[in-house]
Amino acid sequence: MTRNGAMASEALTGGFEDAPRQSARAFRAALEVMARPGEVQKLGDLGAAPAPVSPAAATLLLVLCDPETPVHLAGDHDRPEVRDWITFHCGAPLVARGEAAFGLGTWEALGDLGQYAIGTAEYPDRSATLIVDGAFAAQPVTLVGPGIKESRRAELPAVGPFQANRALFPLGLDFYFCDGATLWALPRTTRVAEGELA
Repeated sequence: MTRNGAMASEALTGGFEDAPRQSARAFRAALEVMARPGEVQKLGDLGAAPAPVSPAAATLLLVLCDPETPVHLAGDHDRPEVRDWITFHCGAPLVARGEAAFGLGTWEALGDLGQYAIGTAEYPDRSATLIVDGAFAAQPVTLVGPGIKESRRAELPAVGPFQANRALFPLGLDFYFCDGATLWALPRTTRVAEGELA
């Protein structure tokens, strides 16, 4: 099989076998982790996109992205086989950072958060959600806010950017963190404190 043929084959595979049921369960999981910031969930219904996209990130793309949700691919995630997979399975247009409803990449590759849409006073929901895919150099933090009873420990790749993002509320970005089959989320409503509370 030629390289182009292999890329085409990768683009056609990796969707849900039982799409109605699996997508419903995966969509519910995506909502649940956003409602419970910092709570890690291992997904049972997994999509499979070309490397380096994790199964959890592939699953999010399958249930959250469509022709009305433009996607930005950052760093090593921006490769032809991933582009073809998204086009085939999601139909989402691939765009620059500032036009994206979703951004996908490692924390380092996603770059300056200020380049993504944070919404407007009239439409705060017109903001980007970033899917941080893969491991990162973790810093211990404490999360406080809606969906958290008292506080929750977590690990983030940095502290300052998330504190600055929270200060923009009701504007700002929302985040998913994916590593293999695991998923957790950090909405803009969550306050982030450095370290662990005593």
